[in-house]
Amino acid sequence: MRKKIKILVLFDSAGSPPPDQNFKETLKTEGWETEAEVINTLKKLNYEVRMLGIYDDVNLIIEEIKEHKPDVVFNLAEVFLGKARFDKNVPSILEMLQIPYTGSGPVGMMLCNNKAISKKILTFHRIKVPRFYVFQRGKRIWQPKKLRFPLIVKPLREEASTGIVQASFVENEKELCERVCFTHQQLKMDAIAEEYIEGRELYVSILGSKKLMVFPLREIKFTQVNDNEHKIATYKAKWDTEYRKKWGIKNEFTGRLPSGILEKIEEICKKAYRVLQLQGYARFDIKLTPENEIFILEANANPSLAPDDEFALSAGKAGLSYQQFIQKILYFAFKRNR
Repeated sequence: MRKKIKILVLFDSAGSPPPDQNFKETLKTEGWETEAEVINTLKKLNYEVRMLGIYDDVNLIIEEIKEHKPDVVFNLAEVFLGKARFDKNVPSILEMLQIPYTGSGPVGMMLCNNKAISKKILTFHRIKVPRFYVFQRGKRIWQPKKLRFPLIVKPLREEASTGIVQASFVENEKELCERVCFTHQQLKMDAIAEEYIEGRELYVSILGSKKLMVFPLREIKFTQVNDNEHKIATYKAKWDTEYRKKWGIKNEFTGRLPSGILEKIEEICKKAYRVLQLQGYARFDIKLTPENEIFILEANANPSLAPDDEFALSAGKAGLSYQQFIQKILYFAFKRNR
């Protein structure tokens, strides 16, 4: 009888995990849908599955791997100590332990987590990004001459639109200083100000290592926002169900694009995937301007794998069932380590 492949599903715990690592009831609650779906899917695929929640103790990872010796780690960890910037350290530990794992490595995750570094690399490779400036905490706040209003002010090292609200859209120096000060003082982070790019916001999901698969594009649409108002993908616009209903915000598959634009988007995003040293799977948030210019707004390593989120929906549109989708992510974890 063939030995079952042992998979350790690694994820964030809301505070210190229970000593017995029993998340049976937790996985039934709101906010744990992704972890529950991935674990159930792996079990349906007949893998031997163990779970490990982490919060502030890296020794848990080392002890679990030494004791139970998984064949591969399915890495769903997004934060450590509640901080997104520590996510890259999890695959670093797994690499030192020489355990295959899903998703991007520490380099790709670090580059994506720092918006300024990723944009500098993309610019070097002649991939368009909004012009930007980083305001470091403790330094003077001023209006950079190279930037033109309006601007979007974001925390430098946050993901999933965290810290982006309507007030992040600034149209003059006074508003710029106020929002940068808020980011410094309230969010305790450096701030990045980017030129606002008018156009359609699209999401491009990519899976693979050497040979890359680009799945059907998704688009965020603001159906009840006037055409003369700026459409901003704030945190609420992405994640607050009631807010989305109020303003008619929907995520749908992209409709017709101008001739040749889809191929150009795929080419640009594949190039960006490679120069940012991404692995396994990633998603790009891009803007397509009325003049058909393509700008990369964000590069997202290890985006959400929830069945109702952008990546899985795009994979489904491409003909992959959720089981096939999860299986492919595992395949690339093993392939990278051969």
